[in-house]
Amino acid sequence: MIKLVSQRQIFLTQLAQTSPIPLALEIDYAEGCWLYDVNDKKYLDLISGISVSSIGHRHHAVVQAIKDQVDKYLHVMVYGEFIQSPQVSFAALLTSQLPDNLNCVYFTNSGTEATEGAMKLAKRVTGRHEIIGFSNSYHGSTQGALSIAGGEWFKNSFRPLIPGNRQIRFNNFDDLELITRRTAAVFMEPLQAEAGAVLPENGFLAAVRKKCTETGALLVFDEIQTAFGRTGSLFYFQHENVVPDILMLGKALGGGMPLGAFIADQKLMNAFTHDPVLGHITTFGGHPVSCAAGKAAFEVLLHSEWVASVSEKEKLFRDNLKDPNIKAVHGKGLLLAIEVSGFDKVKSTIQKCIDEGLITDWFLFNDKCIRVAPPIIISNEEIMIACEIIKKSLA
Repeated sequence: MIKLVSQRQIFLTQLAQTSPIPLALEIDYAEGCWLYDVNDKKYLDLISGISVSSIGHRHHAVVQAIKDQVDKYLHVMVYGEFIQSPQVSFAALLTSQLPDNLNCVYFTNSGTEATEGAMKLAKRVTGRHEIIGFSNSYHGSTQGALSIAGGEWFKNSFRPLIPGNRQIRFNNFDDLELITRRTAAVFMEPLQAEAGAVLPENGFLAAVRKKCTETGALLVFDEIQTAFGRTGSLFYFQHENVVPDILMLGKALGGGMPLGAFIADQKLMNAFTHDPVLGHITTFGGHPVSCAAGKAAFEVLLHSEWVASVSEKEKLFRDNLKDPNIKAVHGKGLLLAIEVSGFDKVKSTIQKCIDEGLITDWFLFNDKCIRVAPPIIISNEEIMIACEIIKKSLA
């Protein structure tokens, strides 16, 4: 007798789980800012797959680029050996929008792999081993990335991690004295995403930049969540005109496909070519289909008014999220955190929003805030719908 097993049962038993209470929505298809489940219930996506689908789900230009590339080739050789047009053309386009010292791209599979590569590069070119991160920072879940992350509860169960790292406090100018000539690099999110969209205080990024320059430490900006228009500019560091030595990207970089990157001056990147040769290698990093999708998505951003509209959309959210149950709204652009009374309120609100057809989420290192990070193509009408559902769910 054949036993019928539902997709949900397989999901819960044959797929490794990351929490005891997954949302377990069974999505059938997605388009624009909306997700549709197998029962054809629609949900307004207010988190865009955690800042991935910045130009919406299945943008026609991205879908066409994927189809065109699939008709040519998929994987042909490990990264860095063959000249693959999607990688080359996307690297050229990315660096054309960046400062002169960020001129060489190393593509990876994800943001956390970008962190791993950047850590190795910093140690290799400085000859130092100490890496400084910030409290409540997040750079990924692999061993190296976890070693420099700032959430102790998130990493304690996996110790011992990579030694020789230290944490300092975000927006604490006194702690910058801990950056010394022993420091290989300072890794930081210029806007701390998982801490609840915490902005740097005036002059803090510039002070970190100055201290790194004085001590010879490299400054690494993790813009995995904040890039590609999320905060109202292509990259967050452009708001403050503070340029890093290494820039890490991911999430929206691939236009919905898996892709990460770390970007530096070619003179730094060349350290991977000798002593030893193949100093950093990856099989699937910069997959041609992912690069084709990412390039198409980036071109859409560059030729649209969506990035310019982000500040206006932020204001619309803030104006319509005034409610007795909301203590504050933190963040910038379309990376916002709605502060409420505590995690119980966060948890119940998220579930009620889902019941009402709105997808939102929480933050790893801030249990009092609800995440707002929709596709930046979200319309004013959709923002109003989202705000009304949030207020209704909070009540």
